[in-house]
Parts: sequence; structure tokens; C-alpha cells
Amino acid sequence: MAATFTLAWPLVIAQLAQTALTTTDVIMLGWLGPQALAAGTLATTFLMPFMVGAVGIVGAVAPLAAQARGARNIKAVRRIVRQGFWAAILLATLLIPILLQIRTIFGWLGQDPTNARLAEEYIHVGVWMLYPALMAVALRSLLSAFDSTRAILVITVSGVFFNAALNYVLIFGNYGFPRLELRGAALATMITSFIMFAMMLGFVLRHRRFKRFNILLRFWKPDWARFREIFRIGTPIGLTVLAEVGLFTAAALLMGLLGTDEVAAHAVALQCASMAFMVPLGLGIAATVRVGLAYGRGDVDGITKAGWTGFALGTAFMLLSCIVFLLFAPNIVTIFLSPSDPANANALALAATFLVIAGVFQLVDGAQVVAAHALRGLSDTKIPMLLAIFGYWAVGLPVAYVLGFVLEWRGVGIWIGLAAGLAFVAVVLVARFAMRERLGLLDGLPR
Repeated sequence: MAATFTLAWPLVIAQLAQTALTTTDVIMLGWLGPQALAAGTLATTFLMPFMVGAVGIVGAVAPLAAQARGARNIKAVRRIVRQGFWAAILLATLLIPILLQIRTIFGWLGQDPTNARLAEEYIHVGVWMLYPALMAVALRSLLSAFDSTRAILVITVSGVFFNAALNYVLIFGNYGFPRLELRGAALATMITSFIMFAMMLGFVLRHRRFKRFNILLRFWKPDWARFREIFRIGTPIGLTVLAEVGLFTAAALLMGLLGTDEVAAHAVALQCASMAFMVPLGLGIAATVRVGLAYGRGDVDGITKAGWTGFALGTAFMLLSCIVFLLFAPNIVTIFLSPSDPANANALALAATFLVIAGVFQLVDGAQVVAAHALRGLSDTKIPMLLAIFGYWAVGLPVAYVLGFVLEWRGVGIWIGLAAGLAFVAVVLVARFAMRERLGLLDGLPR
């Protein structure tokens, strides 16, 4: 538990800081009004499935680097990170042309034309963050695999301050800057992404522990075996995360059919739930590294302890966040929308209700993310992907649609559907980790 906590706490705070980047955007766009908040939410909700899917693929660097370290195969580390860069550049290049079609796609999906036009303004600027953001994932994975998580923390927290300052001047036109509103928020995020990547790359190139890897040495030299391995392990990870985020994207689009207030309320509740989710996500990343290290050195007992310790810590925190959401939901949502403005009254009431439901599914949300990450440490990603896709899309989305539109529970029904999908995935993934030996997941363990 001490080893897991030492590795995890900087990752937890860094994940919270990463979400704070988006939270800053949400808060400041909320100051512009529900219209800007709804449009910004639709834009980022459209971007996120592509972004996190790609992050999942590049994130395969973490378990692969951890396993290489556990096996003392240090020469493999540079090649893994270099091919992680290659994967990041390829994915960004493929995704950007798709994302630039947001207005056309939103038209097909029946979204409000004004919201679609404003969302397009955000995406056309913010989409270029994909290159630095995805390449930074490869560097974060390297640092995590070698327990250097405090560097991730410092750089990410610095990024929060950069982003907040840039938002303040670019969204509202302060200190002589042009008032760019949604485009200003996107520009701030893009610039911050480049700054954070530059800081992380500089750290890895200059720190004595990582200089020996020479990660940019013969950068253009291919290592097709490692490249394929990243996609073999990472594609199921990316699709798993994509299935979950896609479920929330679908929920946002369903909210868009109900009205602007529902979208704004959904944005507020989802942002709060995402902040809480970052803690078990950080613990899950630590579980991936700890399980991967144990797997690399052939330590069956270490795998058991690493996995269940991460699960216990994640579940304990989510119990706490569940209590906070249940008790203080009406107070929390006023951070995002001013209660003094009568135009916000309906959105505030809806957001408080959605947040109460989010509190209920905190426990299963934490359980499923830690279990998924523990399995990734064993390079077990394909079956968990299939289970997650089924749970989110064959359980969660149908329940959300039936409750929200057939039974006319509207936004409340949609959020209950989200909870149902997460609960299913939590049960099956925790069971899979518990049955890992019986299922043959340790058959490739070094002896």
C-alpha cells in the first residue's frame, strides 16, 4: 500500500490538475452564459472520444515500459517511447481532418445550428492540441513506469495556471487582448498543451536518470515490432476508453435534443464527476505500473497485492466522493453557474439532480477503472475491451434512451442509464481480475 500510494499520489493530483484545465474552461465559459457553455461542452464532448481513444493507444507505452523495467530490459525502453511518439503523430494526423467536420456532423445529428456554429469555432482552433497532447502521453508513461510521477505533477499544475491566465485574457479580451470568447478558450488550451509537452520533453532530455535513454536518438529509425506491439496492446485500451467516453458523448447529444439548459446542467454535473474520477484513474495508472513491474519479474504475489491495493484505495475514495455529492450537490453546482441570474435557475436545478445520481454511481465508476488498469498491467486488453463495449452500449445507452425518452424521465433517465452501464462493467472486470489465474492471464509470466 505504501509503494502504491507513493507512486499514485502525484498521479492523482496531476490527473485532477489535468481535469482542472477543462474545468477552468467550463467555469469561464459559464461566465459568458448558458449558450457559450452549451456550445463549448458540445465541442469538447465531440473532441474527447477521439482524444481519449488515441490517448489509450499511446498509453500502451506505460505497461510495456513497466514490464521492460521489471525484466531489466532497459534497452527496450527507448524504442518503446520512440514508437509511442510515432503512434501519437500518426493518430493526430488521421484524426484532425475528421474533427474539422464537426459542424456537418452536428447537422446530421440534429443539434441546434447556433450551438453547432459556435462549437465549430472552438474545434477549428483547439484541434491542433492533439500533436503535443498525445506525444506528452508517451513521456508521461515513461515517467510513470520509472516512478518519476512528481515531475508529471509539477508540469501539469503549471499547465493549469498557464491555461487559466490565457483563458482570462483571451476569452474576455482583458489587458488589451482581443475578446475571442470560445476561440479564446480553444487557443488557450492549444498553447498550454504545447508548453506542457515542451516542459516534459526538456525534463526527460536533461534529467540524469533519463538522459541515458536518449529517446530522440535516431528518432526516424523504425522499430516495427515495437510499433505493432503498441497498437496491439493499445488499440483495445483506446477502444475501451472510447466506448466509455462515447457513452457520455451520446448522453450529451441526447441532452442536446432536450434543450440548452439540459446540456449546460449535464456539463456541470459531468465536470464534477470527472474531477472525482481522476483520483481512481490516478490510482489505476499506478496499478498498471505496479502490476506490470511484478509481471515483468515473474512475481505472482506482487501482482495480487498491486491489483487489490489499487482497487481498495480507489473504492475508498469514491465512497467519500459519493457522500460529498449526495450532501452538497446544490452548493457545488453554483461554482459553475451563478444563482443570482434568473436565466440559470432551471439549469442549476437540473445540475444538482444529475450530480446526486452521479454520486450514486461513483463507487462502480472507481471500481471499473482500477480493475481495467490492473488488467492492462498484465497486457490483458482485448477481452476487457469487448466487455466494456457491451456494458456501455448494450446496457448503458439503451437504458438511458428508454428511461429518458420512452418513459420520459428526461435527463434523470439518461444519467441512470450511465450508472447502469458503469455498474455492469465494474462487476465483470473486477471478476476477471479475481479469476486471472483460472483464465490463463498469467500463463506468459516469466519464470
